[in-house]
Amino acid sequence: MLDFPRWKVWAVWLTIAVCALLAVPTFLPANVKAGLPAWVTAPRINLGLDLAGGSYILLEADTNDVAAQRLETMRDTVQTEMRRGSPRVAIGDISVRDGRLSFMVRDVSQVDAARERLLPLTSGVGVTGQRDWNIEVRDSTRFVMTPTQAGIEQAIEQAMGDATEVVRRRIDELGTREPTIIRSGTNRIVVQVPGLSDPQQLKALLGRTARLEFKLVDVNATDPQALAKGQAPIGSQVLPYPSAGAPIAVKRSTIISGDQIADARQEYDPQTGAPMVAIRFDAQGGRRFAQVTQQNVGKPFAIVVDDQVISAPNINEQILGGSATISGGFTVESANELAIALRSGKLPVALRVVEERTVSAELGQDSIESGVLAGIVAAVALMVFMVVTYMRFGIYTSLSLLVNAVLIMGIMALFNATLTLPGIAGFVLTIGAAVDANVLINERIREELRRPRAAIQAVEFGYKEASTAIFDANITNVISAAIMFAFGSGPIRGFAVVLAIGIVTSVFTGVTFTRLLAADYLKRNRPKTLNL
Repeated sequence: MLDFPRWKVWAVWLTIAVCALLAVPTFLPANVKAGLPAWVTAPRINLGLDLAGGSYILLEADTNDVAAQRLETMRDTVQTEMRRGSPRVAIGDISVRDGRLSFMVRDVSQVDAARERLLPLTSGVGVTGQRDWNIEVRDSTRFVMTPTQAGIEQAIEQAMGDATEVVRRRIDELGTREPTIIRSGTNRIVVQVPGLSDPQQLKALLGRTARLEFKLVDVNATDPQALAKGQAPIGSQVLPYPSAGAPIAVKRSTIISGDQIADARQEYDPQTGAPMVAIRFDAQGGRRFAQVTQQNVGKPFAIVVDDQVISAPNINEQILGGSATISGGFTVESANELAIALRSGKLPVALRVVEERTVSAELGQDSIESGVLAGIVAAVALMVFMVVTYMRFGIYTSLSLLVNAVLIMGIMALFNATLTLPGIAGFVLTIGAAVDANVLINERIREELRRPRAAIQAVEFGYKEASTAIFDANITNVISAAIMFAFGSGPIRGFAVVLAIGIVTSVFTGVTFTRLLAADYLKRNRPKTLNL
């Protein structure tokens, strides 16, 4: 039990040394880190919102927007499917009203063919046995497609999952470290960004849907009074056009969407020097853009972002190369925000800010100082108590507390974990719990010495008999930490992470490290009695 092979001794000390090296970058000043390679400073403990200060934003999704988008998408899909294949199914204009989609089949003999083309557009919802759309035929030739509740709920769930990832990508583009982005309920997203004291840029970026569409302008809709009332010919829609000072009618069909964008960057117009957004399409989008511009030379087309026309230039010639520019009274900041939003992907659902909070860096610094002070006081008090109570073995316990702190910080730095105020509480709690193992071991050694046993046998039996109880007690603590991490969020998870790491390292230092020190002492001195 007290026999340590040389490889095991080296493994223990190497583990401690590696964790110490991993913990060092966290405490280096910023000017020192700037002169070191990135791989050296990469392992570090990030401070949470309550310690570093920053912004807290609660976003809420407009679930009605999901249903409206599904209707618009289905409208375009139905039109495409009816034109595809042979023979072509002739249909009238598709109407979207009261949450339903309806259209007429011009030739009654093609009703069955139309149904056959519509059925593949619907799908089952999980294991419910329901479809996401109901298809009805009324008055012999009129089709009515109604989204089911199960289909809407599935679409909302998928949209919220996609929205969470888009929000994460947009925040990463800002260059911030360790944001916390989690779902809250069915239609809310919690965003915490440490180190960001001004949430205005974040709010503007996250609240922007960034739905980019290229649509042809309806040149036949020229009546300003009708446009002001929102009236447009069938197949077109009226959208605001702030640059022109009046609304404009565009075709409902989207010729190119933001899904086909490969990159977007803020640049400057070479002629005027004004900020603009340069976009580059992927291969499919580039081919489509070239085809559309070739077919519509001399016609205007609208660049639409979030249902607002940014510009409506004329197509003077076919545009090749798979790239385009968006201009329209941008500032550098607004152009950069749009570029970030476009290249990070459009939000599948509109988000609005329902709550925001800002934590100052000064409050975070006070929390750090208070937490560090509490940890130092707790550690010193425990060390004094252990040394007075157990003498030499109390010194071993004190050393294990210091090593335990180093191991915790090294492991957290390795995984770039985020330290929060509850995490500091878990750290302080771990220091107190770390001595439990040594108290059990030392008291067990005392019992063995009273029997009486020789010093070496007493230590060996003390560690052997106490180890079972130590492992059993700490396994229950790890289970509790795992449950808190699985079902908790934010600060609760931070507490659970530090607690779980601290439990594992405290067992290692309390059982293995102190046993190594005790074995080395007994091997070198061969004492007949122990002052314990």
